[in-house]
Amino acid sequence: MLRARQIGLEVGILPTGPTNSVLDVAGVGLGHATVVRDEPDPPLGRGTARTGVTTLVLAQDAYLRPLAAGGSVLNGAGECTGFLTAGEWGAIETPVYLTSTMQLGRVYDAACEIALEQNVGVADDVVIPVVGECDDSFLNDCRRMQVEAADVRAAYDAALASRGATEPPAEGAVGAGTGMSCLGFKGGIGTASRVTPSGYTVAVLLLTNFGERRRLTVDGVPVGRLLPGTADAPDKPAGSCIGVVVTDAPVDSAGCARLARRIGLGLARTGSTAHHGSGEIFLAASTTCRTDRDGTAFEGARVSGRGLDELFEAVVDAAEESVLNSMLTAPTTVGRSGNTSEGLDPVRLGDLLKGGGYRARH
Repeated sequence: MLRARQIGLEVGILPTGPTNSVLDVAGVGLGHATVVRDEPDPPLGRGTARTGVTTLVLAQDAYLRPLAAGGSVLNGAGECTGFLTAGEWGAIETPVYLTSTMQLGRVYDAACEIALEQNVGVADDVVIPVVGECDDSFLNDCRRMQVEAADVRAAYDAALASRGATEPPAEGAVGAGTGMSCLGFKGGIGTASRVTPSGYTVAVLLLTNFGERRRLTVDGVPVGRLLPGTADAPDKPAGSCIGVVVTDAPVDSAGCARLARRIGLGLARTGSTAHHGSGEIFLAASTTCRTDRDGTAFEGARVSGRGLDELFEAVVDAAEESVLNSMLTAPTTVGRSGNTSEGLDPVRLGDLLKGGGYRARH
C-alpha cells in the first residue's frame, strides 16, 4: 500500500521528518497488536474480529518525568480515559493506548498492569492511563471482548522496539485501526510529521473513523464528489477520531491544548463536519517540557504566543496528511455479517487528481 507522498500528494509547504511519522520525535515509539479472526457467531464462538490495540509511547520515563500536555474536544461522543487528569495537571505520565469502544476497559486494565510493572511507585501514587477509543462495530463483532491483555503488552513492547526506526510505522488497518472506516472508505491508523523553520519536529497520530464519502476532500480537490459510485456508497456510522500531537518543541500545557485543537482544522480539510454522534478528542504533548513527580518544571525557554504559529501550521498539515495515509494504506476489509469497507485505491485517486490538474498546481 502507498502513502500520500508516494502518489505525489504533498500537503502544505513545510518539510517532513525522515520517516514522516511520530517516530521522527526522539524517544517516541508506536506499536500495534492486530486481532483478526473468523469464528462462529456467539455463543458458539467469538464471531468475526477486526480490531486491535495501538500504543504510542511518548517517553519511557514519562511516569518519573511527566510531559507537558493539553487537550481539546471538537465533539464529545466518545471516551478517552486520563483526558481530564491531563487537562487538570497539564501533564501526561503514561503511553497513549488506542482501541475499540467496547474494549476500552480491557486495555485500561492491562495498561495499569504495565505501569505497575514498569514503576513500583505506581502502587503508592497510582496512574490513570490514557486510553482512547473509536467504534469499529461495523466490521468487528463487539459481542465478545476480542482484545486480551497479551495484545496490549504486545503493542507496548512493539512501541518500545520502534523507537529510532528509520522507516515509517505500519498504518491503515493495523492495531486499533483494523476495523475503522473513514470518509466512506477503509480508515485506521495514520501519521505524519513536519519540521518547522525553527527546527522543531511536530508529528500527528490519528485513529480515523469518521465522515461521509461525498465529503472526501484531498488537498483541496472534492474527490468524494468526483469518484464514480459515491451516490450509491453505503452509509456507515458517523464514527470518531482520536488524535495526538507530539513535538520536541518546549511547549507548556496551555500551548499543548492549543496545538491539540488544531487537529480539527486538518480533519475539516479532508471533509469532516464532526457529526452529532462522533467523538473527536485530541491531545498534545511536549517531549522537552517536563516536570518531576511533584510538578516542579525543569528550567528552560518555552515556545508560546506567536512562536506557536509555525507549530499550528505543522499540526494542521500533518493532521490532514495523516487522514490520507490512514486511508491509502488500508486495503478493502470484509468484517462481520459481510460488511465491507472499501480501500481507497491510490492509483485511481492519483489518476483522478491528474485529470483535475492537481499536478500542475504543485
